[in-house]
Amino acid sequence: MTRISSSAKIDRTAIVEDGAVIGEHAEIGAFCYVGANVVLGSNVKLLHHAVVEGVTRLGDGCQVFPMAVIGGAPQSIRHDGSETRLEIGANCVFREGVTVNTGSSHGGGETIVGHDNLFLANSHVGHDCRIGNHVILSNNVMIGGHATVHDRAILSGGAAIHQFVQIGRQAFIGGLAGVVNDVIPYAMVVDNPAFMGGLNVVGMQRAGMSKSEVHAARKAYQAIFAAGTVVQNAQALRSGPGAPEGAAREIVDFILDRESERALTTPGSRRRGSQA
Repeated sequence: MTRISSSAKIDRTAIVEDGAVIGEHAEIGAFCYVGANVVLGSNVKLLHHAVVEGVTRLGDGCQVFPMAVIGGAPQSIRHDGSETRLEIGANCVFREGVTVNTGSSHGGGETIVGHDNLFLANSHVGHDCRIGNHVILSNNVMIGGHATVHDRAILSGGAAIHQFVQIGRQAFIGGLAGVVNDVIPYAMVVDNPAFMGGLNVVGMQRAGMSKSEVHAARKAYQAIFAAGTVVQNAQALRSGPGAPEGAAREIVDFILDRESERALTTPGSRRRGSQA
């Protein structure tokens, strides 16, 4: 049975299927569609022609702009058609034409999006993805299925993220970059095929990191991607005297502890045919 808060505002032209749950002070605009298995939190706002469908939970304060489709079925020929889920945290903004798919039957059955994220026009999040908090997807960003994007990463316009790739915390992906390998935290990645152009120092400074922490991270970055094997260099840092801390330790741990079959995105001088 549909549960609609008495404080919700629903345009007379909108369709809200029986079974949907609509939270307090939610607003559903003209010609919107809300599916039977959708839960909208309080203060959610759907602008005209927005679609929320599938088994989807949209957190408090989210906004969905016209022509966006949130909770569409996974775009996978292996999906068996069973019910899968999409969980979205609070205060996310989905601009015009954004698509976010539910999980797939072969990939865990759930797509998870954190809170306070901004998805600009025509960006796409594929099935079974994990998106952290305070992430920005610029216009036309494409994220393939099963990918992970950690907190505060920024993906610039037209960037394409291969399925299963992991993007580390506060990494910056340049416009039109084609990312086929994992990206360490705080990296700045550019070009197609993508390579690292150093660390996202400006982003680190904006996040309030001290000069000493940024310097330590840069020193660790240089040691890890110097001559030799990346993994061995990272192991030497973690087990050696004066083990890294803060952002430097996060980079080392990402390399050594990740569960991924993808190689690592590497600096430009070694990007061709490089395997980490």
